Amino acid sequence: MTKRPRTLTAAFVRTVGRTGVYGDGRGGRGLSLRVYRTVDGRITKTWRQRVRIGGRLTSIGLGPYPEITLAEARRKALDNSRMVRQGRDPRGRGVPTFAKAARRTIDLHRESWKEGSPLPQQWESTFRLHAAPLMDKPVDRITSADVLGCLSPIWSTMPTAARKAKHRIAAVFRWSIGKNYRRDNPVDRAVAALPKQNGNAGGHHRALPHGEVAAALRAIRRAGNGSPATLCVELIALTAVRPGEARGARWDEIDMDAARWTIPAARMKAGREFTVPLGAVALGVLERARKLSDGSPLVFPSRTGRMLAPKTVSSVLRLAGVDSTLHGFRSSARSWMAESGVPAEVAEACLAHVPKSKVVQAYQRSDLLERRAEVLEAWDGYVTQG
Repeated sequence: MTKRPRTLTAAFVRTVGRTGVYGDGRGGRGLSLRVYRTVDGRITKTWRQRVRIGGRLTSIGLGPYPEITLAEARRKALDNSRMVRQGRDPRGRGVPTFAKAARRTIDLHRESWKEGSPLPQQWESTFRLHAAPLMDKPVDRITSADVLGCLSPIWSTMPTAARKAKHRIAAVFRWSIGKNYRRDNPVDRAVAALPKQNGNAGGHHRALPHGEVAAALRAIRRAGNGSPATLCVELIALTAVRPGEARGARWDEIDMDAARWTIPAARMKAGREFTVPLGAVALGVLERARKLSDGSPLVFPSRTGRMLAPKTVSSVLRLAGVDSTLHGFRSSARSWMAESGVPAEVAEACLAHVPKSKVVQAYQRSDLLERRAEVLEAWDGYVTQG
């Protein structure tokens, strides 16, 4: 029988035929030769290395002997030990960085989002603004302290942005858990360490009192100088549609003669086709947009001919000094309708809200198009007065 040396030698590795595990001794960086007998009686030898990764002892396969010699196995063990000291994972598992995992998570969700949805860009923006320290780290190396460092600066001062960041970062780690890249979600422990939020707890969109919308539109026109983004904001305010529905508007959806804009189901939140009656002021906005669209199928194309980015449209409000979100114009319009005596079912229909009650849904078979046209015509006049 070959005598077992204190450290492995090339001769011992070549001649050993007794099954077992033979370590490379102290200073061997956890390297060992594993010798075992297969079911057909052959002796097989493989290299393994034991290292501590993330606080856990882990066994890494380095390949079979004689394809991998003792010298090559020691070189691999040294490289792996250096990687561990640098905080990297040497297992060759392909553990992605947070940035790569975030892209895969967005791609996974993209199929469930409606065509033209701003959500992919919004998720990317959240990660870029509020998860920058995580982006280059492998997902299995990110700790709750890392996540806490991202969320704590905005937790109390920007509660809405913080909640979105928490939700979206957590989604990336759920994907990572599903792919077996890690076992836990560090967002849970990070949030447990944060104080209770006092900000915008209901998640309501910031909105102007309806009496201030007319002045806001005048400021928007002055600041935007008739750009497609400015006209898009005007149409949102005049028709009370959702921002994404306006940004994705196409000319083949609009009948200028009939003063109707039919938004396909694929672009509606409720997944149902919706017709928006267009008042005289809204038609004027579209006439101006037609002159700028330069043959584009989009009503409000960007300079590159693509759909306007959410940030481009919302920046119009910031430049004009308007303290509202784009979605807030819907709230302003709804408040005006309530104070003007518009029946609730008509007001809700103007905003394309689907009645929660099945009884109401059954009763409200009409989309109340003519009544909605009267209400939006009055709203257009109200917010363009003076």
